[in-house]
Amino acid sequence: QVQLVESGGGLVQAGGSLRLSCAASGLTFSRTGMGWFRQAPGKEREFVASIKWSGGSTDYADSVKGRFTISRDNAKNTVYLQMNSLTPEDTAVYYCAAARGTFGSVLVRQYEYAYWGQGTQVTVSS
Repeated sequence: QVQLVESGGGLVQAGGSLRLSCAASGLTFSRTGMGWFRQAPGKEREFVASIKWSGGSTDYADSVKGRFTISRDNAKNTVYLQMNSLTPEDTAVYYCAAARGTFGSVLVRQYEYAYWGQGTQVTVSS
């Protein structure tokens, strides 16, 4: 059974930083592309960042480029999202996701992900 458990969310002031973690189990993590998505109140869930199974390639939403960094530690079955220069517009529930198959390229579409975490709340105050 695949499990994705996010942690690291919380309340932070604008301009601050947070690092989200997602611990994965029940899948061959080192062969699986991973992604982060977020859903703000009243909005649809949107892509934030993704990383190839090897860690060699990443992709970001335009709104977070230059501020957020996705990384992974295949030895720890964990993917991270370092978030810097946070703004109130970054307030959302952040979800970790694992791709449907193994290997493959960097994935940005929700339907390409088969497994989802429960989400972690990030709130940025102004």
